[in-house]
Amino acid sequence: MTSQLIIRIEQNLKEQVSKCAKNEGKSISEVIRELLENYVKERDISSYIDDLWSRIGGKLKDHGKSLDSIDTVIRRVRSEK
Repeated sequence: MTSQLIIRIEQNLKEQVSKCAKNEGKSISEVIRELLENYVKERDISSYIDDLWSRIGGKLKDHGKSLDSIDTVIRRVRSEK
């Protein structure tokens, strides 16, 4: 379900955004949605931590570690705190 968000910006900025969006084949709404999604993603610590653990898990898998050994390493690291 989507919701509407109304913002006020200077006319000049709106025209610039519109022009850039059009050049990319996007609507202003699409551009604003992308900006807001990136804003939240960059500031949401839980997403950051999940991404970090995914990258660590990927590197461990690349080094031949199984899911069980990855879980063991994660549990061991968390218990050392």
